[in-house]
Amino acid sequence: MSASKHAKSPNAFRTISEVADGIGIPQHVLRFWESKFSQIKPMKRGGGRRYYRPEDVEIIEAIRRLLHDDGYTIKGAQKLLREHGVKAVVHQTYTNASAEDDNAAPDVIAVANSDDVSLTSIRDNLQVTRDNLKKSLKT
Repeated sequence: MSASKHAKSPNAFRTISEVADGIGIPQHVLRFWESKFSQIKPMKRGGGRRYYRPEDVEIIEAIRRLLHDDGYTIKGAQKLLREHGVKAVVHQTYTNASAEDDNAAPDVIAVANSDDVSLTSIRDNLQVTRDNLKKSLKT
């Protein structure tokens, strides 16, 4: 039989080993994240075996991105999920609208869509951050 006949449907449930291998994290880390992020809710079958829905896998991938790629702490990622919701975090459509004043550096760089992020916007955000740091050092 060819490998394509053994491939699972995109809508199929995944085991913990399939999810962990698919996103590049150890299984014990995934179990730990379940204890820290209430949004991860795999089905559990006999013997405690976990089965992850496609939505669970999307949430886990978003959490991995926040923690590993974007540099968030667990508390920061929890706060982002709580304030903006799972859908916004999964699809990267969240923005930081909670800056107290125009001179305050944003806690979270606004991300409209991962395709919209360019080197120019990153440079502009870094320049704003630099200017805010200079202002705060002068006072």
